[in-house]
Formats: sequence, C-alpha cells, structure tokens
Amino acid sequence: MRARVISTGTYMPSYWMPASEIAERSGIPEAVIEDRFGLEGKYIAGEDDHVSTMSAQAGLQALERAGVKPEEVDVVAYFGSKAMDYQVWSASPKVLDLIGASNAWALEMANVSCGGPVAIATASSILAGDPTISNILLVGGCRESHLIDYDNARSRFMFNFGDGGAAVLLAKDLPGHDVLSYRIISDGQFADDVAVYAGGTRIPASHETVDAGRHYLDVGDPASMKERLDPVSGKNFIRVATEACDRAGVALTDVRLLSILHTKRSFHEWIVDNLGIGRERAVYITRNGHMSGLDTIVGLDARQDDLEEGDLVLMLSAGTGYTWAATLLRW
Repeated sequence: MRARVISTGTYMPSYWMPASEIAERSGIPEAVIEDRFGLEGKYIAGEDDHVSTMSAQAGLQALERAGVKPEEVDVVAYFGSKAMDYQVWSASPKVLDLIGASNAWALEMANVSCGGPVAIATASSILAGDPTISNILLVGGCRESHLIDYDNARSRFMFNFGDGGAAVLLAKDLPGHDVLSYRIISDGQFADDVAVYAGGTRIPASHETVDAGRHYLDVGDPASMKERLDPVSGKNFIRVATEACDRAGVALTDVRLLSILHTKRSFHEWIVDNLGIGRERAVYITRNGHMSGLDTIVGLDARQDDLEEGDLVLMLSAGTGYTWAATLLRW
C-alpha cells in the first residue's frame, strides 16, 4: 500500500523581524533585503523556543488536524536543524515525550536544508517496507537565525535564515495524499564549505585558539564554493525535479504546486522558469525566510487550500553538503 501524507502542521515564534531590522543589523539596504533577498521579514525564536518545543507544537497541530491521538503514533522522526537544544543529543525522543506519543519509537534524521523532501521519501519507504508500522510523524524545528553573524560578509547568503517548526503525518491506512516518487543526489565535494566550525572534534570548543566567531555559521572559502557550486546547483535542481516526475510517469508541466526552499529572488525565478511550471504555481515564503529543512512543508501548509483532488505537488530543496532532493505528491 502506498504511503500518504495525511496532514501538516506548523509553529512560528511570536516575534517577527521585519526587513528593516535585518537591514539595520547587516548594513544591507532594506530595498535589497526585500527585492534581491526576497524577504519581507522572518520569525525569530524566543528564549523558550527550542527545536524540540517548536517541533512538538507543529506535531500536535498535525495530529489534531488528522484526528490521530498521540498514543496512536508508531514513529516520531525528527528531520530539522542540527542546531538543537544540546550538542550530542537527539531531539526525537524529547518530542515524543512532549507530545505524549507513548507507544512510538524515535528516529533521528538530519539532512539540513533538504530535510523535508528527504524525510518524506524516507518515511514512505519505511511505511512500505514494514507491516508493523502504520504511521510516522515527521517533526522538525529550526532556530538557526541565532547562528548568524551579521558582521560576517562570508555568511551573507544565510542572512535570510529564520526560525519555526513544521510537521507531517504520513500513514498507509488513512485517506490522504499519495507519495508518488522522489529523487535525491549528492555531491560530497561541498561537504566542508558551510559549518559552525568550532565545537566539533576537529576544532573543540575548548581549543584555546578558537575565537567567538567560529561558533556561528560560516563559509570557509566563499569564492571557491561559488566557483564550484554555480555550474552544478541549478542543473541539479532541474535534474532531481525532472527525474522525480519521470519516475511517476508525469510531466513537470503537470505540477500544480511547487513548494521550494527559500532562496534569493533571482535564483528562485530561474529555477521556476527553467522547470516550466509557472511562477504563480510556486511558493515563495517571503515572510518566513529560510528555515533549514522546513521550507517545503511550511510552503505546502500555506498553500494546500488551493489544491484539488488529483493535483500534483512537487517539493524541491537542497542542503549544504551538498544534496538536492525532490519528492512528488498527488493530492
């Protein structure tokens, strides 16, 4: 039996940082933040907004919308940001406890910004292959805005990072939206390009030569990364989207809704135009910014009321490391 998306859920912190404040902190003109970055503003996690708590709030909303009780959940799987409540720690058991999923087991996944499509693909495969599992609740949180140093020009492309929580309930014995296919490709040459470089085993937090800036997200060599990434990134977005549709026996032009990660406006428009889907069918989450692996789920959650039975939804994203992923749904 095919796995289905049953419901989604989201959680956004109470504070919303407008483009004017981002401009003030970064020194970039507000018009550039709005027009080129494609950002009206973004949500910023408060003191009590951790990836576990935001994930739990989104997960409870998804369960409520589906009419599923927490104790009926078989698996709680975390797919959000790796910047979690603690280091060397798993978020999924904490979320499981917070929502009261007392009969579920916990699964930890981490695919940074392509987390949403990869998590849905992985969960659908687990559901298809294990007769003892009827449903999986995917949950993710992000508060990577707190890892941004607005004085560091190397991290400029990350100034759109915002915070929030998102969730998806998948099942195979409930009415929902079929997961048709997916395509994922990776290129490990980019593995070390973006990181919080201090705090791991290579540069321990206690290392006496570590400066405070190394505890923020950074790009080791922006010029080198751009030189290597520009020739392949756009092509790989098109490739995974095309091949996901090919595997399902449908055309890209048949896609009704493209839920895609947040990027600068020019790149967003380049991808959409080259896919031939039509800009009006693509989600551009200008009031949320980029939220690690959550974007495609937040976008779907925002636009799902526009969908009708039989519509095709393409979830498309990419994450540093570098992995590109596309997952196709039939509404």
